[in-house]
Amino acid sequence: MAVRKYNKLPQTAVLKQILKRCSSLGKKQHGYDEDALPIDVPKGHFPVYVGENRTRYIVPISFLTHPEFQCLLRQAEEEFGFDHDMGLTIPCEEVVFRSLTSTLR
Repeated sequence: MAVRKYNKLPQTAVLKQILKRCSSLGKKQHGYDEDALPIDVPKGHFPVYVGENRTRYIVPISFLTHPEFQCLLRQAEEEFGFDHDMGLTIPCEEVVFRSLTSTLR
């Protein structure tokens, strides 16, 4: 279950495009450094918002290579699209997300 390729780009390039389009990075606001990166997100990680309450989780970029996480990204694209200002929102229950991510670590 790989992320579908857009314009025959390598999978890593596609995943970077997805993160760029759907993240709230690039906005100059409180909690961001001069490069518009969130201060509280360590290098090699990115924030996602999960569940009805949109609880914020910080996950490693390495999750992007896992088919299970890619499935969540496809669900996010289908439900929310990637052209919005809400950040990367994962459409699943928090308990399911925590269970999945604990197996990926």
